[in-house]
Amino acid sequence: MTTDLAPEEDALTESGDTGGEDEDTLHRRLGLTDAEYQRIVEILGREPRPAELAMYSVMWSEHCSYKSSRVHLGRFPTEAPWVVVGPGENAGVIDLGDGWLAAFRIESHNHPSYVEPYQGAATGVGGILRDVFTMGARPIALWDQIRFGPLDNPKNRYLFSGVVSGIAGYGNAVGVPTVGGEIAFEECYSGNPLVNVMCLGILRRDQLVLGTAGKPGNVAMLLGAATGRDGIGGASILASASFDEESATKRPSVQVGDPFEEKKLIEACLELYQKDLVVGVQDLGAAGLSCAAAEPAARAGVGMELDLDTVHVREPQMTAPELLMSESQERMMAFVEPSKVDDVLAVAAKWEIAASVVGRVTDGSRLVVRHQGEVVADIPAASLTEEAPRYDRPLGEPAWMEDLWSNRFKHMTAPEIGPTLLRLLDDPSIASAAWVYEQYDHMLFLNTIVGPGNDGNLLRIKGTEKAIAVSTDGNGRLCYLDPRRGAARIVYEAALNVAMTGARPRAVVDNLNFGNPEKPEVMWQFRETVEGISEACESLGIPIVGGNVSFYNETDGLDIYPTPVVGLVGVADPYPKHPPRLDRARAGMDLWLAGPVDATDLAGSSFEKVVYGHVGGRPRAADGTAARAAIDLAVALVSEELSPCLHDVSDGGLAVAVAEIAIASGVGVTFEYADWRHLFSEDPHRFVFVADPAHRGRIEELGAACRATLTRIGEVGGEAIVFTRGTRTDAVDLDEATTTYRRALPRRLS
Repeated sequence: MTTDLAPEEDALTESGDTGGEDEDTLHRRLGLTDAEYQRIVEILGREPRPAELAMYSVMWSEHCSYKSSRVHLGRFPTEAPWVVVGPGENAGVIDLGDGWLAAFRIESHNHPSYVEPYQGAATGVGGILRDVFTMGARPIALWDQIRFGPLDNPKNRYLFSGVVSGIAGYGNAVGVPTVGGEIAFEECYSGNPLVNVMCLGILRRDQLVLGTAGKPGNVAMLLGAATGRDGIGGASILASASFDEESATKRPSVQVGDPFEEKKLIEACLELYQKDLVVGVQDLGAAGLSCAAAEPAARAGVGMELDLDTVHVREPQMTAPELLMSESQERMMAFVEPSKVDDVLAVAAKWEIAASVVGRVTDGSRLVVRHQGEVVADIPAASLTEEAPRYDRPLGEPAWMEDLWSNRFKHMTAPEIGPTLLRLLDDPSIASAAWVYEQYDHMLFLNTIVGPGNDGNLLRIKGTEKAIAVSTDGNGRLCYLDPRRGAARIVYEAALNVAMTGARPRAVVDNLNFGNPEKPEVMWQFRETVEGISEACESLGIPIVGGNVSFYNETDGLDIYPTPVVGLVGVADPYPKHPPRLDRARAGMDLWLAGPVDATDLAGSSFEKVVYGHVGGRPRAADGTAARAAIDLAVALVSEELSPCLHDVSDGGLAVAVAEIAIASGVGVTFEYADWRHLFSEDPHRFVFVADPAHRGRIEELGAACRATLTRIGEVGGEAIVFTRGTRTDAVDLDEATTTYRRALPRRLS
């Protein structure tokens, strides 16, 4: 059901007039079921007022309450000695040592980005920034994980261009670099693009701030932009319903961002933290004031009073429900001791942001809201969070799953190697993403050691020998074929990408994008995905410290592929002084493969999809022992500076991995293979690297010590990518490969 609460409608007024509609119709329009409505009546012991109904509708939405996923999310491993803040806060926080902490989170803005791609993506960036600096951290980097339908469709080109522009426009203007990410294109995302954004911030331990209201007597202060009607029923409701063709008319529900206001808000909040002027802070994202009041009060076990007449607004005659539901951007709620209110106002004035006292923390557990001198809401604060519905929805393996696994394409024959490689390099999901990341200013702050275009990214912490590595990864096609195996492989891939920067994996955040949870097959996919992520994290000994669930990613009944995205953070201490990059291969170097040389599985591979237009079979399962061996070897190679260039074998297989090194470094390569399938299999836990021949002995020693399979498969040099098998030789001119790879996206968008 799609919900539209446009500002011109008088669906929710102070008097409770519903314009001829009864309460039953109204609660359904707000996304509440009949059973949920009756539960509200039981909690209150009466019929809810319009403002109360509005608050429950947003706080009990799928987006805010996780009502279909909470029964499964408890499976995640969340504890480790270095975890400072785990799931349940605005962002996860881990200890980096020597008093340094890292805060990070990933969030989706899928439905708003379909409705209005520029603002949907831009405000997704704004929201994830606030999640991080709410914790007391300065945001230092962003990553985007975006997926769209094929670019031969004009609507998909419009959505793709708009989303990229929105991320660039907001991130560049607010002054936080976007340093990496991933793009992919599949038919299932045509009606429902995915826009996931991750943010990382750093802070000192004594700067950590939590989202708590603190003790009775504290004052609630609203900071930042004025409240308007944009974003009413935005993330909380748009993201909690299925889509149809009418969804493009929901623009009033999409927030409008102002990155310059956000920049001022960041600096003001960081100064408030530095001066120890706040007890707790909560950003106003999904569910707006309703969430900013209820969650901190529930965490602290206190009550709260709000006076909506003191909220600074930019539109006249806003009703109480509108004020409580608005998701206008660039706003924060700070909880302050009364003696420090004037100091907070002074900081706000310095940074030219609006600030007003809108409430106070009280004894007891009631959340009382007044508007125009009348009580418009009086409810138990915890009922908006702790008593939200929790559904153990039916789940079952799809009837078509076994058929899908057995549906291997059995008529594949040895292809022409050169033309096949060029075809893969021309695929937008594999080709150079430079058209995207060149729109982002990835060198802001000058912290970026390894930036876009590499497997993982590395960012230094100035004044220290520490660096933080991040990789964000996803693969909807693999998870469609086997959600448990696919999800586990994503975690292992991200961990290997981080290791190839010289860092050790430390923690994960996830963004779980799925179809309609009311379908048993979708919930089965979700459960299996949670299991796969959990098993991989347990094998690696790393916790999950936060995440986001996005359901109802379906349009006209068509679900997207199950698409979990993980953001994996690692720590290098000290960081490598000459970190590997893809552009550092040089003529005369050896080419090595770490991992099995005999990989032949093509299920879910780009080769099978691009060359044969087929998706079927069951992908090979991950192997925790092989994964740990590959990670240990990668870290060792980097720490001893034995390889200037490492690259994982993933989309497109070995042939594409080697070609990408050659293209980035501007030098050819020659290597041997035994079976054509070895070139295009995407089996996990493998990477290629180059090294000086003088290091062969030490490399082999490290391989044995890490129990990793190592094979020298070729050498760097020449002006072509040359494949040899016995007496057969296939070659692709390096210039042709480079042009194909770099022009694939621009030529489709011109």
